[in-house]
Amino acid sequence: QVQLAESGDGSVQAGGALRLSCVVSEYAGFMAWFRQAPGKEREWVGCIDTFGGTKNADSVKGRFTISRDNAKNTLFLQMSNLRPEDSAVYYCATTRDRRGGCPTFMSGYNYWGQGTQVSVSS
Repeated sequence: QVQLAESGDGSVQAGGALRLSCVVSEYAGFMAWFRQAPGKEREWVGCIDTFGGTKNADSVKGRFTISRDNAKNTLFLQMSNLRPEDSAVYYCATTRDRRGGCPTFMSGYNYWGQGTQVSVSS
């Protein structure tokens, strides 16, 4: 069973920055970040393939950067210029699949972390 553990939760003011990390118990294929705000559905934030190719949701383009360290089985999310609407529980996810482009939907991922809280105040 693949296990994922997020870290880096915190509270910042609007315009601030945070970096989230997600350690995976074994080498992963596609990896992604999702987030879920209270009362809303979980939404895709971005994803990365095994070669470092990334996709980002329009809402975070130019502000969030996804990266990975394959040697350490770790996924990162560097968030800058944070807005109150970015407040949510952030989840990392992965799948052993490596073919094609990384999925932008929840069902494309088999393994999920427990989530980490990000709060942005105005």
